Amino acid sequence: MKKEKYTVTGMTCAACSAAVERAVGKVEGVSSVTVNLLSNSMVVEYDENLLEPSQIVTAVSDAGYLAAPASAAGEKTQARAAGGIEDEIAQLKTRVVISLVFMVLLMYVAMGPMVGLPLPSFLLGLENAATMALVQLLLTLPVLYVNRAYFQMGLKTLCRRSPNMDSLIAIGSGAAVAYGIFALFRISYGLGHGEWAVVARYSHDLYFESATMILTLITLGKFLEARSKGRTSDAIARLMDLAPKTATVIRGGAEVEVPVADLVVGDIIVIRPGQSIPVDGIIVEGSSAIDESAITGESIPVAKTVGDQVISATLNKAGSFKFQATRIGDDTTLAQIIRLVEEAGASKAPIAKLADKISAVFVPVVIAIALVSFVIWLLLGYPFEFALTTAVAVLVISCPCALGLATPVAIMVGTGQGALHGILIKSAEALETAHSVDTVVLDKTGTITAGTPQVTDVIPAPGLTPEELLQIGASLEKPSEHPLAEAIVAEANRAGLELAPVEEFLAVPGRGIQARLGGQTYLAGNLAFMQEQGVNLGEFEAKADELAEQGKTPMYFADTRRILGLIAAADLVKPSSPGAIAELQQLGVDVVMLTGDNRRTAEAIRKELGLRLVRAEVLPEDKEREIHSLQEQGKKVAMVGDGVNDAPALARADVGIAIGAGTDVALESADIVLVKNDLRDVVTAIKLSKATLRNIKQNLFWAFFYNSLGIPLAAGLFYPLFGWRLSPMYAAAAMSLSSIFVVTNALRLRKFKPN
Repeated sequence: MKKEKYTVTGMTCAACSAAVERAVGKVEGVSSVTVNLLSNSMVVEYDENLLEPSQIVTAVSDAGYLAAPASAAGEKTQARAAGGIEDEIAQLKTRVVISLVFMVLLMYVAMGPMVGLPLPSFLLGLENAATMALVQLLLTLPVLYVNRAYFQMGLKTLCRRSPNMDSLIAIGSGAAVAYGIFALFRISYGLGHGEWAVVARYSHDLYFESATMILTLITLGKFLEARSKGRTSDAIARLMDLAPKTATVIRGGAEVEVPVADLVVGDIIVIRPGQSIPVDGIIVEGSSAIDESAITGESIPVAKTVGDQVISATLNKAGSFKFQATRIGDDTTLAQIIRLVEEAGASKAPIAKLADKISAVFVPVVIAIALVSFVIWLLLGYPFEFALTTAVAVLVISCPCALGLATPVAIMVGTGQGALHGILIKSAEALETAHSVDTVVLDKTGTITAGTPQVTDVIPAPGLTPEELLQIGASLEKPSEHPLAEAIVAEANRAGLELAPVEEFLAVPGRGIQARLGGQTYLAGNLAFMQEQGVNLGEFEAKADELAEQGKTPMYFADTRRILGLIAAADLVKPSSPGAIAELQQLGVDVVMLTGDNRRTAEAIRKELGLRLVRAEVLPEDKEREIHSLQEQGKKVAMVGDGVNDAPALARADVGIAIGAGTDVALESADIVLVKNDLRDVVTAIKLSKATLRNIKQNLFWAFFYNSLGIPLAAGLFYPLFGWRLSPMYAAAAMSLSSIFVVTNALRLRKFKPN
């Protein structure tokens, strides 16, 4: 079996992606097909012995869309993808501007006389009714032209018996324009024959402004959607930027700088302090402390020496070393993260819009009713005009304006309320999906915790005060760039302690430091370093174990004669985290913590927060795999994270939620961003989603109810018995009322309160 990715163009809604999936799924030899509406991509798994790629392209084309095999991943591909999205955004922006300009002009001309706005004399009075109608038509034509894609795709899918939102838009706006043109002819006829009653009647039956408003609002929504779609390529581009573009290798006994793309397995690569590691490998000479937070999420640098593995895109903090490349190109850890982000994004199924499901049945039924009513009234001997206006009334009252507004208006208000509470919701899909989340997966570092170590305990030996130990420790650690050293210095600064200068400072990678202070030699480091130096730790070794059990990192301090004490630091839990987790559990949401930290630290955090499940020492691919495993169990999963290592999991989750202080890649990969870095906003986001989805369902019901209620009346069902008949003008009024109701109902979301 072969798996291949395709780019699909022309899709505008969930009905489109479903139509493509159905068409390709029917092709013999295809075992699975997944279409992603957001990225306009399709992944097909098929038997290459039974099927050629061209047959897949043909199947998509027969469904009314265009497809082409996606080229291999790389920087050029990403650049082309980003350029294509930018072009789409620019085109939609132009369409929105043109549509808005002509819609405003048209609304002024059409509605001006009703509110007393000044108009040229040649547009006023019944004698100028034809001129007024013609001006309105001319102002409508540019809007129809720039938005012609709705008619092209909508009518095409309608002909293929798979109507979508474009079909609704084309039918609704097309019916309004068609009847407006018919009215224009009737006005001209009335003027020519002196039938002023006809002129007066049809001068009020122009619906050009309805058509322009539908097209303008829908295009504005498409523009906002396209802007959010550009985030996908941005996230992958930022991931690619993490790795250096060049590397220093040993070739012919000399150091040579070469492009990373030219590296081969077995190359010996030289890394100096402050440099990023270009590929995966194993250290063959030297030692250092490496910041792996970009990959593992671990906030404290990891000591590395000969035989240890190093990972691409991690940062060398101190010391120089040489390593042998073992994985290059697409095999590196970073490349695998990029692939996971792409695949997780492609496998995320778009949410089926209720409006699209309704349209699949509603549109054909409405068209059929309009045609049947037209034919029946003709067969009953009524005039052609009577039959035509009846059929048009059916189409106009069934215009999808309210149906099309039902979801986007509620989404717009919902996202606005989210922004007011510091929650940036980047897609309608995320806002709709969050209501059904039953499992929240939390990254630890920077999400549950602050993300930077802080001093928690200062335990001096007899004869010293905590301030004296902290002063000695901070003075020794000041020249160091280790995060634990920075935490100790910061704590001394907060206490107002004056630090003394040190001499003969020596950093021992993976162990600690040695320096002279006031003529005396001091040591600071871990247990192994103290044992190597022959320091008698006494009861402090047990105290260090106790601190470690609490998830803290202890550091020993000694002089050449005795142990001076312990200073412990930890990445502390944010004050808001326990309350937020408790609220989530009260909502019936299961909370899981994933972290790259060691098991001892993770277990201490689990006990502190009362969590049921924690997974420690988890690599990026494991985080993404854990999310996928939960989804396979039928769970709706939200992932909350802040680092590059969380990007694949954020993309894989049903809803990815990024902490605002996180990396750009995490923010781009996520669906929701918490600006205030407060986990309680996860609860607010879920509550807001529930309120918004409830509002959307109400809107869709009333939009459908209003239209459906008026269809029998518009079709003339009650005309023979009671003489009740709905003219296109009143049909348009009913349609407008349904839109007003939908918008008013959506505005109720502005009263949303998180508690």
